[in-house]
Amino acid sequence: MRDLDLPSLHAAIEARACDSVPLADDEVLALPEVSSRDGREMLEAAGTVRDRAFGKTATFSPKVFLPVTNLCRNKCGYCSFKKMPGDAGVWTMSPSEVTEWIARGREHGCVEALLCLGDKPETSFPAYRAQLASFGHDNTVDYLTRVSRIALDHGLLPHTNAGLLTREDMAQLRTTNVSLGLMLESASDRLCGPGMPHHRAPDKQPQKRIRMLEDAGELRIPFTTGILVGIGETRRERIEALLEIRRISRAFGHVQEVIVQSFRARPEIPMHAASDPSDDDLIDAIALARLILDDDVSVQAPPNLSPHATAKMLRAGINDFGGISPVSPDYINPRHPWPHLKALGEACACEGFSLHPRLPIYPRWRERTEFIDRDLEMNARACERRVSSFAVGRSPHLESASVGSP
Repeated sequence: MRDLDLPSLHAAIEARACDSVPLADDEVLALPEVSSRDGREMLEAAGTVRDRAFGKTATFSPKVFLPVTNLCRNKCGYCSFKKMPGDAGVWTMSPSEVTEWIARGREHGCVEALLCLGDKPETSFPAYRAQLASFGHDNTVDYLTRVSRIALDHGLLPHTNAGLLTREDMAQLRTTNVSLGLMLESASDRLCGPGMPHHRAPDKQPQKRIRMLEDAGELRIPFTTGILVGIGETRRERIEALLEIRRISRAFGHVQEVIVQSFRARPEIPMHAASDPSDDDLIDAIALARLILDDDVSVQAPPNLSPHATAKMLRAGINDFGGISPVSPDYINPRHPWPHLKALGEACACEGFSLHPRLPIYPRWRERTEFIDRDLEMNARACERRVSSFAVGRSPHLESASVGSP
């Protein structure tokens, strides 16, 4: 690897911004040498890259959030979503509850059904296996397939984030989901050590998650991944995770978007005493993501976790806010309600951006027939007609949507 001096690195960043020259791996790994004093150059470069790739449009996906089950076999230090049998708030959604929530989402203009759950709970909880059996299924993936079909029947496009899945699981879900997701979170084995946030979470071992991202690429599944900021990782480890995502994305061409998500401390989690990352940490991570990732990959940050940093996030290079629901809370971060869409749109306008809804599969991947089956493309066309109406203001939901109650 080359020994890069600071002037050479600044020249590489300028070339990335002005001439669309990707940063080489050694240039990426040298980015920690760009200190906070030099951060303005990085932010300006990241904003320029975003403007070239996505213009002055910021997007979001109108969704209904379905916590299919909050049982999970992992014990991450920062998670408040996971429940154990007998805990207050433990919930596995029945088919009738799923149908009710999806119908409500359709009524409020949603086009995405986000299916979210813990890792393979049937391997750890007999009561959950019995509940699945009462629904007529012997494994979670079969039930997710059923839930996805309910969503499709109601005119919504399913996107599933079910933790680690096998290649066979993903091949099955590919027939009913327009996209799948798995946060890489970090590529650092260090965070799996004793006393670290992933020590009691075997499914968070980086190589397992990297393997799933690669399998999804081989299966030609449009994919969402991302990193967590503030769980004990170093700045270099964030960069290494982004570089790993770039490698996988270039190998298979399936990574639609990368989420840069901040840790938020809560009283009920093991890391309750940990400090939240600062806005500066988040903004730096966003700028790094935009500079490291190729131009066809969206960079996303959840607006509800940093409600006062919308302008900063846009300046740092995001082009997407992810899913926002007019009917269901953020079950992963229940203390952080979705923003009112009118207020978010006004915040974007102050920075020269327009806010528009989108589908959970981006146009670039819909145009490539190997990434979407014909039947799902027909569903996507119908959703596209509805989301277009939403976008041009003929639907009231862009003006009135805000967090609903469970």
